[in-house]
Amino acid sequence: MVRKKGSVILCGAFLFVAWNALLLLYLWGRPPLGRPAEGGGAEPGGKEEWGLGRGKGGRVNLAGEVIRLAEEVEVQLETQKKLLKQIESHRAVWARQKDVGKREVDGGGKDVHEVVVQPPPKTPLPAGNGAAAGKEQEEARPPAATPAPGSRSEQQQAEEAKEAEEAVTNPRGPAAGLAEVVIPILVIACDRVTVKRSLDRLIQYRPSPELYPIIVSQDCGHADTARVIGSYGEQVTHIRQPDLSDIRVRPEHRKFQGYYKIARHYRWALNQVFYTFSQTNVVVVEDDLEVAPDFFEYFRALYPVLHSDPSLWCVSAWNDNGRDALVDPSGAELLHRTDFFPGLGWMLLKGQWEELEPKWPSAFWDDWMRQPEQRRDRSCVRPEISRTITFGRKGVSLGQFFDQYLRYIKLNTEFVPFTKHDLSYLLKEKYDDKFVSEVYDAPLVKVEELQQAGALRGPRPYRVQYSSRDSFKVFARNLGVMDDLKSGVPRTGYRGVVGFLYRGRRVFLAPPAGWTQYDTSWS
Repeated sequence: MVRKKGSVILCGAFLFVAWNALLLLYLWGRPPLGRPAEGGGAEPGGKEEWGLGRGKGGRVNLAGEVIRLAEEVEVQLETQKKLLKQIESHRAVWARQKDVGKREVDGGGKDVHEVVVQPPPKTPLPAGNGAAAGKEQEEARPPAATPAPGSRSEQQQAEEAKEAEEAVTNPRGPAAGLAEVVIPILVIACDRVTVKRSLDRLIQYRPSPELYPIIVSQDCGHADTARVIGSYGEQVTHIRQPDLSDIRVRPEHRKFQGYYKIARHYRWALNQVFYTFSQTNVVVVEDDLEVAPDFFEYFRALYPVLHSDPSLWCVSAWNDNGRDALVDPSGAELLHRTDFFPGLGWMLLKGQWEELEPKWPSAFWDDWMRQPEQRRDRSCVRPEISRTITFGRKGVSLGQFFDQYLRYIKLNTEFVPFTKHDLSYLLKEKYDDKFVSEVYDAPLVKVEELQQAGALRGPRPYRVQYSSRDSFKVFARNLGVMDDLKSGVPRTGYRGVVGFLYRGRRVFLAPPAGWTQYDTSWS
């Protein structure tokens, strides 16, 4: 094709020269043209029809003829000049095409890696999950700033881990690279039209649609809920669980069908985030959660802590004992480690999901997460004051704990700039020594002493000791904290210790000193 275009150029040049030669011969033998000022000259009816250029006796006036010829050549040269400019512009384009063609030929036997840079869309859109996933996925695009699966090299991962380590101890905020990490929010939805309340708050407090894309995954096929989610347009990405069929369960588990469907939905939705959207982390919330003003700041600051400490496997926005009377009202910036998986607004890294997904349970996924086989002696970070509250009394749990505990959970209203804080105290090697010292240096008291006004002096922490499952439950009920245990772990417990505020004093409900492990038979 390039060779053909070169021949066209040579042919054009030849025609150009031939044309000018013929033109000169034509002009030389051509009668003079008339001029408007002379009544038309060569036109019929002129003063001297066809004879203006001749002198006496019919002889040719050579000087006049030369001048006439020069003028007409000048006009033709202007035309030819424009033609030459057009040829030159086309020649430049053909030359570039020839160069591109040569590179394509030269690179034909090599592996070429093409990098396409696209402007980030407002929200992450799926690459496509088939017709069953709904129209939203058919028209979708991949999310911004999202690496393809397997695209991060070991060196890049090592650099990210190093950045995370530096960011934890940097009071000025996360390292530059981690500051731009995309943290997607996965909203698990079903048939609650009140998902609007959750989405409204998420969008209200979200500082950046590009850094915090919201993915709403809907199960149940509820049309009214789908319309509510769809009303947000490009502010969220709406995906739909394609499998809405009933799940075959044992006869005695028929009443738990909802729990089986929830576990199936979680597995599908998390696979979408990590494998279809190729994200490296996710914050999971449910359609009945309302978030605090610093919800996004909280997870942004704790991402490097989670990333750099292998003894952690989640960050949660929830405090199970976060009732107004049990938390420090001036402690909005306080953060704690816990061995109990809290859920209700929690961050998970892709590495943990790759570990959990192959053995994901068919039902009761949250209690399954609390088993020793999954937890593997790892902990989560939780706040003193919750960054989420639940407003969903009605659900598959039929309001369990809602009226007694959940409806009283205090939601933080003070914005804490966590990204500017030094959060290295949460790392296990720093946290444990200080924690054990604080708990077991606190004076040992009886529950009755805490309950009697004036029996104790000063605002210092106090410790109440339990030694059995039954004693823990009795003390917990008397002090107003949740008394249930999952795989032997009490809610909010760390190293067996449950910390909370009681009548303005910090109290530690703790096992004897020298605690080593949880007893799963206590569940």
